Amino acid sequence: MKILGIIVLVAAFLITLALGAQNQILVNFDYLVAQGEFQLSTLLGIAFGSGFIIGWLICGTLYLKARFAKNRLAKKVTKQQQELDTLRAQPVKE
Repeated sequence: MKILGIIVLVAAFLITLALGAQNQILVNFDYLVAQGEFQLSTLLGIAFGSGFIIGWLICGTLYLKARFAKNRLAKKVTKQQQELDTLRAQPVKE
């Protein structure tokens, strides 16, 4: 399954490069502080790259959060299992 994801990612990157090679038009780009003329391929590459990085950061953060929660819960289960084992080993009081 990982190989399929890598193939899709490489294909998307190659398609982006192919589109970028065909779009050599200069466009006027207004951003917050100034403006500039950039090639359309450069703007597409920057947009694709920044979106990819932001997506990985968000997914990575969520993955780490879930992993930490899993580890915390696993420790809690281990502790409760040990407590249950000690309670089962004690004789029953009447």
